[in-house]
Amino acid sequence: MRHERPDFESVRVAIVAIEDAQQSQQTLRFQSEDLQDWDTGLLLFVRRCYDSAAQAGLTVDFDGLPEGAQNMMRLSLAVPEQKQSGSAGKGGFFAKVGDRALDAKEGLDAYLVFLGTFFIDVMALFKGKAQMRIQDFFLLLQQTGPQAVGIVALLNGLTGLIIAFIGVIQLQKFAADIFVADLVGVATTRELGAVITGVIMAGRTGAAFAAQLGSMQVNEEVDALQTFGISPMQFLVLPRVLALVLMMPILTAIGDLVGILGGMVIAVSISDVSVIQYFNQIERAVDLNDYLIGVFKGAIFGSIIGIAGCYRGLTCGRDASAVGMAATSAVVTSITWLVVADAVFAVMFHILGL
Repeated sequence: MRHERPDFESVRVAIVAIEDAQQSQQTLRFQSEDLQDWDTGLLLFVRRCYDSAAQAGLTVDFDGLPEGAQNMMRLSLAVPEQKQSGSAGKGGFFAKVGDRALDAKEGLDAYLVFLGTFFIDVMALFKGKAQMRIQDFFLLLQQTGPQAVGIVALLNGLTGLIIAFIGVIQLQKFAADIFVADLVGVATTRELGAVITGVIMAGRTGAAFAAQLGSMQVNEEVDALQTFGISPMQFLVLPRVLALVLMMPILTAIGDLVGILGGMVIAVSISDVSVIQYFNQIERAVDLNDYLIGVFKGAIFGSIIGIAGCYRGLTCGRDASAVGMAATSAVVTSITWLVVADAVFAVMFHILGL
C-alpha cells in the first residue's frame, strides 16, 4: 500500500465541496474527477468529513469518490464500533443499572420464548410432524456420545483418583481406610459424575453448538431455511438437544464407573484395602437410588447444555466476533445453570429422603 499523501489539488476540491454542502445544509458530496492517486490518507480525510457531517445533521454521498474508496468507506461504516465496557456513559451509575436491568429482562423474555417454542416443537416431534432429518440426528448422536467417551472417562477417572487420595490421607488417621470406598462411590454416583460430565460437555459440545449455529447465522443460512419454510428450531435445535439428552445419561454412567475404578487404584495402592474389600464396600455403600439420581441429573444437564448452546447460536450477531462471543456465553451460561440445578436437586432429594 502506498503511503504518499494525496496531491493538494484533490484535497482543495474536496474542501470546496464541503463548503458548498454546508451552505445548502442538505448533502455532502465529493468531487474527485482530477484525483490520480490516493491512499489511506484520503480515507481518513473522508471519514473525518463524514463524522463532521453527521454531527451537523447532513447526509453524505460517496458517489464522487473513486470506486475503491467508496467500497472501503461503505465497509468501514457497515461494522459498528465496539463499545468499551469501562467508558463513562450518560446518566451516571443508576442509569447504567437501569439499562442493565432492562437488558436482563429482554434477555429473559427472549429465553422464555425460545423455551416455549422448543417445547412446542418437541410436541410436534411426538406427533410425527417435526422437520428433522434422521441422518443428522444419528450423526449428532455419534458426535455427542462415542466421540466424547475418551475425555469424559479421563477426567472422571482423575477426579476419582483425587477424591480417593484425599480420603485415604484423612481416614488413615482413624484407621478407617475402608470407608474411602463409601466416599468415592457416593460422591461420584450422586454428584461428581454428572457434574464433571456436564462441565466437560458444556465446554466441548455446548460451545460447538453455539459456534455452528452462530456461523450459520452469520452466513445467513438460518434465514435461507426460514425462506424455504423450514423451522430452524425443528431442523437445527431439536436434533442437537435430543442427542445430548440421550447421550448424557450414558456418559454419566461411564464417568461413574471410571471414577470408582480410579478411586480403587489409589485405595489399593496407598492403603491396606484390597480390590475385593473395596468393591464389597462399594456394594454396601452405593444403592440403586444413588446411581439413578446421577443418571437423572445427567439427562437434565444435557437439556440445559443443548438449549443454552443452541440459544446462544441462534441469537448470535452478524459479524465474525459475535460467533466467539456466542460460544463463550454458551459455556458460561451452561455451567452456571448446571451448578444452580445441582443445588436445587440436592435440596429436593434431601427433602424427599432420597
